[in-house]
This record gives sequence, C-alpha cells and structure tokens, in this order.
Amino acid sequence: MPELPEVETVANGVHARICGERIEAVWLGGKPEPFKTEPAAMAAALTGARIAGVRRVGKHIVFDLERELAAGAETSLVPQWIVHLGMTGRLLVVDPEIPRPKHTHAALSLSSGRELRFVDARRFGRLALYPAGAPSRSANHTGLNQERSPGGSAAEGFRGPGREPLTISADDFAALFRGRKLAIKAALLNQSLLHGVGNIYADESLFRAGIRPATPAGRLSRTRLARLHAALQAVLRAAIELGGSSISDYVDAAGVRGFFQLEHKVYGKEGEPCAVCGTPVRRTILGGRSTHFCPRCQR
Repeated sequence: MPELPEVETVANGVHARICGERIEAVWLGGKPEPFKTEPAAMAAALTGARIAGVRRVGKHIVFDLERELAAGAETSLVPQWIVHLGMTGRLLVVDPEIPRPKHTHAALSLSSGRELRFVDARRFGRLALYPAGAPSRSANHTGLNQERSPGGSAAEGFRGPGREPLTISADDFAALFRGRKLAIKAALLNQSLLHGVGNIYADESLFRAGIRPATPAGRLSRTRLARLHAALQAVLRAAIELGGSSISDYVDAAGVRGFFQLEHKVYGKEGEPCAVCGTPVRRTILGGRSTHFCPRCQR
C-alpha cells in the first residue's frame, strides 16, 4: 500500500499538473467499492468546480475545490474531494486519446483538455466528498474517521485521523508513546497516533534509530524516542526526494516509478547481510505485519 512518501509524491505531481484547472465533466465507473459518497452526488459536486490545490493529509489526497459565484468575480468553497489510493490505486494525468485502462473508476475531464483518472485494479482505494464547512471531527459522507488537531477550528476541512509525522515536534512525538504497552512498530503504524507511516518506513526508521521493533513503546527513553523522531523524519523526506518506493504497482502522477527502494536497509532484505554490521537481516511477524530488522544493530 502506498505510504506517506508515495502519496506525497502523487499529490505534488497532480498539483503541479492540474492546479487551477476547471473540471468540465465527470465520468464514474459502475463498481460500488471505491465510492464512499454516492456517485451521482460526487459527479454533481465536482462538475464545474475549479481545482484550487492538491495536497496530502496522512495517506489521503485532498483536492481543495472552488466554484465561481453568479457574478463571476468571486469564488466559494465546495466540498473537498478525498482520494485514498488503497493498495493499487493510481491518479494519472493523461491525454483523453489514451485508452482508459480496464480498472478505471473515475475520469475527470479538465479545461486543458486532459483527463485525471483514478485507476485501481484491486478496488481497495476510496473516493469521497468531505462537505465544505464540516467539523474536522465529522466523518460525514467520507466514511473515514476524522480528528480535530490541537487548536484546530471547526471548519478546517479534512484533517486525517492522527498527527502529521513530518511536522510533529520531538516533544509531542514522545508524548504519543508515553505509557503505551504495544510494540513501537505497532505504535508507529497506528494511524490514530501518526497518520501516513506504513510498514516500509516504520522498519527503515527503526533500523536507523537502532531500536528493536518489538520494544514496548512506553519503555523507550526520551533520548531514544528523540532519535526515532529524527530518523523517521529523515527517512520520509529522503523517500519523498526520491519519489517514494516502487515495490509493486506504485507510480507517480506521470506513471514514473520511485527510487527509494534502492536505499532500503532492512525492508525486504531477509537473510541479506546488514549494511552496517553484516549480520543477516531477520524477518518476523509483529501485529500481523511483516517486520524486518537487524538483531545486532537494533536493541
């Protein structure tokens, strides 16, 4: 499943290509799984709207939309369009002459003449509207859990379920795990604590911080949590810089694969020598998730 760096890369690529364009027409497929909002209502809300911006919130891609008022001189907010890529979802900006893939579930015709397509072979991705002015805690039409961030107002729109890994302070990061008995790997994957971190970047960050994945989160010292905080942010930023990790189906908005998989130290390296000490990398199952670590470097 695409994680924070992959979703950030896709969101940035889509924003660069279509920000400011008007949605002229909307085609939605007949498979019900991707739609958390009734398709007819979604098509009505999107048609005629202008794309004011595209950004990542956790593992979700948020389209901020505007609509011209009758006078034509001002704009008004309309529902946000929320896209979750699931395991195999793709957002692609293409020429309309290119045949639509079999598993296309949405195609937005843009004022430039291009199309924005959502393609998802396994149909685990989700498309939803988040109503304009809805309280940040409200799930409303998305079917997705929301949580107001500290100091957030009631009309800030889609916020995501947890804290943002790239901007959370070291102190707030440490506070998330205080007194928690679950393994630190499981805590990193808990989207209600930190939204956006997945299996790849949890493993890679724990390796760089020298922390064993099964260590209870509440037992980690403030110093070790500070090291993990720095490692997590460094890994995520490096992965974004390299366009994410292309393990299976992931590509960016232009259909290009990422390169951070070439920088993996433990993820997917079971049995291979650790890049630091040469000890074979181990793989175990922790909380139902495949977990990779170096038994010597990580304590």
